[in-house]
Amino acid sequence: MRTTRCTPARTVLTTALALTTAGSLFLTTPAGAAGPEPVTRQGAAVDERAASVPESPARQALTAPVTDLTGTSRGYPREQHLTPDPVNPDDRSVKLGLIPYHGIAGKLNSLQRLGDRVSVEVAGRSAGGHRLYLVTVTAPESARETRAQDRMRRLIEDAPASAAQDPALKASYKTPVFLNGNIHGNEWEGTDAALRLIERLATAKDARTGELLARSRLYFNVTANPDGRIAGTRANSGGFDLNRDFVTASQPETRAMRQIMLDKQPAVLLDTHGYVNGTLIEPTTPPHGENYEYDLFLKHTYANALGMESAVNGLGYTAQRDGVRPAQIPFRDQEEGWDDWPPVFTPQYAAYHGAVAAHTVEIPLQVNNNAYNTLPVEELRRRSAINVEVAGAALDATLEYVRTRRAALIADQIEVFRRGSAGAAQVPVSERTVPGVPGIGPEDVYTTTFPRAYVIPAGRGQRSATAAARLVDHLVANDIRVERARHPVRLGGTSYPAGSYVVDMRQPRRGLANALLADGRDISARVSAMYDISGWSLGRLWGTTVTPVTSPISTAGLRPVDGAAPVAEVPRRGDLALRLDDPREVAALNELLRQGVAVRQGRDGGVVVVPGAAREKARQAARTHDVVFRTARERGSGVLRPVRVAAAVTSGELFALREMGFEVTPVSTAVLNAGFDWSGVQVLFASAGLDHARLTPAARSALDGFLAGHGLVGRGAAGAALSAAAGALDVTAVEGSEDANGVVRLVGSGPLAAGSASYGFVYAPVWFTDLGPGVRVERSYGTGAPLVSGHWRAGEDGGGGPSAAAGRAAVVSGPDAVLFGTEPLFRAHPKGEFAQVGRALFAMAGR
Repeated sequence: MRTTRCTPARTVLTTALALTTAGSLFLTTPAGAAGPEPVTRQGAAVDERAASVPESPARQALTAPVTDLTGTSRGYPREQHLTPDPVNPDDRSVKLGLIPYHGIAGKLNSLQRLGDRVSVEVAGRSAGGHRLYLVTVTAPESARETRAQDRMRRLIEDAPASAAQDPALKASYKTPVFLNGNIHGNEWEGTDAALRLIERLATAKDARTGELLARSRLYFNVTANPDGRIAGTRANSGGFDLNRDFVTASQPETRAMRQIMLDKQPAVLLDTHGYVNGTLIEPTTPPHGENYEYDLFLKHTYANALGMESAVNGLGYTAQRDGVRPAQIPFRDQEEGWDDWPPVFTPQYAAYHGAVAAHTVEIPLQVNNNAYNTLPVEELRRRSAINVEVAGAALDATLEYVRTRRAALIADQIEVFRRGSAGAAQVPVSERTVPGVPGIGPEDVYTTTFPRAYVIPAGRGQRSATAAARLVDHLVANDIRVERARHPVRLGGTSYPAGSYVVDMRQPRRGLANALLADGRDISARVSAMYDISGWSLGRLWGTTVTPVTSPISTAGLRPVDGAAPVAEVPRRGDLALRLDDPREVAALNELLRQGVAVRQGRDGGVVVVPGAAREKARQAARTHDVVFRTARERGSGVLRPVRVAAAVTSGELFALREMGFEVTPVSTAVLNAGFDWSGVQVLFASAGLDHARLTPAARSALDGFLAGHGLVGRGAAGAALSAAAGALDVTAVEGSEDANGVVRLVGSGPLAAGSASYGFVYAPVWFTDLGPGVRVERSYGTGAPLVSGHWRAGEDGGGGPSAAAGRAAVVSGPDAVLFGTEPLFRAHPKGEFAQVGRALFAMAGR
């Protein structure tokens, strides 16, 4: 649990914001009597527990298809009978008196039978294989009416200036509303509140409900994380916090939510969470995402928050009697600590798809973690019942806002897309530009200057073609428009070869395009604390060249694409060279090794040589992984072998290792103490959950014996500590600020980093000093100011900051170990850094 700094409230209103902490009983302090308490978040940004997830969720996550939910050929309702799931008495929802996952299918079947307003579709499958249910509640539509709605939705995106003047759209377009529940599996009650609301809407005869459903479509993602709901875990079965995955979209649940946003284009989103007492209702504290049309977003998000606050407080719960404090709105009641800076969260990501009112709502009374295990069942169920009512009040208030503000919501969604398409300037927030929102100050003003375009160059002289293709596919998957040059083009005074990709920033989703591709900003000086990561640039971290163009461009000769052109290539003659700069290239190598191909190490540590006799297998690997083989200019030396990795790593790192095709066996202190068979393991990768001092004598002896003859790859403070305990590498590890994170400049390239980009990612950065004999610096932090974008401050003692790291070794190696002070696999995100870990594993496995 990570605690961020809480500062006094804005002058508009001074109230307390408190979280029910693990194991606490409900609060009895009178509301307003206590001073400000820390804004505390469940789940550390960096998970220090070693992952133990099986391989099957990774396979599902890597291969799960995206479901298209446009359904333009069908009207509403779209009823289907759902096969019930087997009863699971171990579902953790049961203890709380909430609906277990296995009860949802039957409940949805019964709701569909109540009338003609409720439709159920399967939006995809979770990493654990469970169905993801999308429920649509709206007045019936014929297929023709549904096609008309879809045409209007496309008009808003494709021709927003025309949409703003379209009388039919103004009169009949249904406001799309996305209500997302249970994205954190052990924050259960939003699901139950949603099901209760769906049931009421299905049969209500009052005029307000009739008007709402005639003029809106309500989309309920009933449980976004069924794996976690069943297991009582924040993460899915792959170990991922789905509410941190929207930039990367590594998990099938995230991709399903993304597709709902693309297909439905919600103007309003509400994401139900827990547990903050009193109920926390966004909008947030600064810093605010600089790529938003934040004036439009704040206008509606704040107004809707006031309505939700009134509805929640109107339930009549009190701190003295029930342990429920009054609701809180961070924008109004706090100065920092709960920001909307990164687009990794559901509401913040939705803002780039046209949501002009988007909220996280944190319901009040904790029932998860230690509270789940220690409180009486009666108390847990009392709390859960209150939480369901609170979530329901927030949902009800949001729907009332939608009913009464339909025209303004749609008009402002159109304006978001119009500004993007026209290249219009952002409007800085102020009390003049956002009337009705008090307390706006300069601390709330975050804007950016959008380039005219971004270019992703093609051709042999560029960095990995595989990485470029992956980035283009990822942009397209986010509905960002990409074009390809049919012929050589000149943009911004630079010539680019045919086949290069261009992201014209005059497009409806320019905010998302810029959020993904730009460097970002160093915001260390503007706030003292951040809620989560502060830098994430795909342009710097995904392994390909991305060049901004600031001058006017001509779009002649550019053709829109719906995906990247395949890059797979295998020469017809001679031995084959494969560079290892990308995770797909490492995966192709691992595939060849599993097939028994005698791949040799090249002189450059980033190149391997495949014998020409294995050309057909290379062709298959090239097609499967979309990688490029070149003609080898050397024979190479030292035949590589398949590598089995024992990994004490985080879930994101475990996923990344499997993405690269390594055979991985998760380990931890507990696993080693229980007795672990080291035979068949070639290398240990350690970054989390393995403490040398806590091993039993037998386990310690077995580990030391393994490391005496095998290599170690370590990451962060935990990896460095294990290396020191085992005497693997003669260095001193220095830990920087524990919450520092972002994109950093890196310099130098030893054999393991040859050809790598000049950027990396850090969280709780580490650097190395006092390098002993035989220690080689693979990479160093840039001199001067190494942080490109993110948040990294020195500690109160003046140490641990970026100036202390500048010029210091970031990645070091020796005969027995490689240590990373950066985060090359963080949450499976910085794809351009993965291959360095792959190279290190091969190097240490071959020692």
